[in-house]
Amino acid sequence: MQTSRRDVLRLIAASGAACLSAPLAQALSGDEPILDCHIHLFDPRRPGGIPWPLPGDAIYAPALPDRYAAIATPFGVRGAIVVEASPRMEDNDWVLQVAAANPIIVGFIGDLIPGAVRYDQQLDRLRANPLFLGFRYGNLWSRSLSSDSRNPGFVDGLRRLADAGLVLESANPDPELIAALLGISARIPDLRIVVDHLPSLQMPVDSSARRSYLDNLHRLAANQNVFVKLSEIPVRIDGSTRLDLPYYRDHLDEIWNVFGEDRVLFGSDWPNSDHLAIYGDTLKLVRSYMDAKTKVQRHKFFWSNSIRAYRWKPRNGEQEPV
Repeated sequence: MQTSRRDVLRLIAASGAACLSAPLAQALSGDEPILDCHIHLFDPRRPGGIPWPLPGDAIYAPALPDRYAAIATPFGVRGAIVVEASPRMEDNDWVLQVAAANPIIVGFIGDLIPGAVRYDQQLDRLRANPLFLGFRYGNLWSRSLSSDSRNPGFVDGLRRLADAGLVLESANPDPELIAALLGISARIPDLRIVVDHLPSLQMPVDSSARRSYLDNLHRLAANQNVFVKLSEIPVRIDGSTRLDLPYYRDHLDEIWNVFGEDRVLFGSDWPNSDHLAIYGDTLKLVRSYMDAKTKVQRHKFFWSNSIRAYRWKPRNGEQEPV
């Protein structure tokens, strides 16, 4: 997305406002601790640059833990899981190095290709770091889980991931990806799978395709090792971001009812989410949906379900079991 310099400055100003708005933060902090299951870290100043975002994008600026903490902790966020934003092997190590010095980061979902040359060695090397929780694969970096899962060694590589107790996270769902995840789940039922950004999936218009997708989603949800994130909720309509809950409620209810209160997670998608709304507005929309749930359900959604899904370990006193 090409963005003018004025848009970049406006975004930076809005992000700063999210940090400085103490009344808003206090109003949204609530009683529940928050574990944000989906943020990205990158730094365009690094030698060699970054593969995403591209220059000219409104979020093309350092996205590092201290900036995230300044924005998120006033809202009750106690920790976050970083999700890869690069297909480069060395960027796995860069994120882990950055995370090691910042206890707000409790884990990292990296990037690996099952069945690739040296996959086994790289998986063994990365899993030795307790912050490495698994990797992401899906509709990203010109890959297709549906077709790539037929490659020699791919499924065996995922079995090694399951044996290591690590997570397969998907990327950018569509009906074909859900079908592919269902096939993998059936072949490796003990593999923990996290489906990201499901609210953003475009529902098929054709009635037959829609029924097929919903059937696959229900069958996938029958595996208790499959979790889903309520991330990438806001959309832009006629140039404006919709932040009114009624517009989204039915769709969110569908996801909640399919997966249940024990397997739905919160993820902000920061700073990618800044394309549509500042952090406080993104969280406000999710909180307004969760306000109708019980206190126990809110605690699961914002905190304890993430422990079940990712098996992350506390790094400071604020992250101890609550």
